[in-house]
Amino acid sequence: VQLVESGGGSVPAGGSLTLSCKTSGLTFGDSAIAWFRQAAGKEREGLSSISIIDGRTNYADSVKGRFTMSSDNAKSTVYLQMHALNPEDTAVYYCAAQTIIVRMGENTQTTILEGPPEPEEYDHWGQGTQVTVSS
Repeated sequence: VQLVESGGGSVPAGGSLTLSCKTSGLTFGDSAIAWFRQAAGKEREGLSSISIIDGRTNYADSVKGRFTMSSDNAKSTVYLQMHALNPEDTAVYYCAAQTIIVRMGENTQTTILEGPPEPEEYDHWGQGTQVTVSS
């Protein structure tokens, strides 16, 4: 499994960026993908997640209304559109994946995601992309 983030960079406060997370090696439709960030000296923070099967999203309060997550199933890629960025959004941004639909013969078990993502829920991680917002 590989996840590759791209789209990071430097923007002034109030600006926008769109991050991409290209996945390979996993059953995309059975997965949930999440975005996390880690600022210098701080713990990793879960920002948003998307259940690929139905497009259901969850967001942390810190980004709700400013960040939007979406997926392109044909490209096995998810996106994070970020608007109204401020210096507190400066961090390394990571995407991560977990399998939420497990098929066992005739039975299917689906995990329903609720609330912002937690790092321990995710098995596969990208290398991260730096986002820097200047004041």
